[in-house]
Amino acid sequence: MNRQLTAIIEKEGDGYVALCPEVDVASQGDSIAEARDNLREALELFFETASAQEIGARLHKEVYITQVEVAVG
Repeated sequence: MNRQLTAIIEKEGDGYVALCPEVDVASQGDSIAEARDNLREALELFFETASAQEIGARLHKEVYITQVEVAVG
């Protein structure tokens, strides 16, 4: 079974950090593609090894990604 999950990738120093907010799993890489691939691998490992109870406790079924405008200065 495949599941669509969110990957938030942000530049950090010389590399990139990737986060999946649905299960709070993160990874990193030297490029965006590597960070995404490493996150996919970390997520697959999580779903292979975590109990159904842990997955249920950590899985956020609704995650919303949006932008907000704020006054600065």
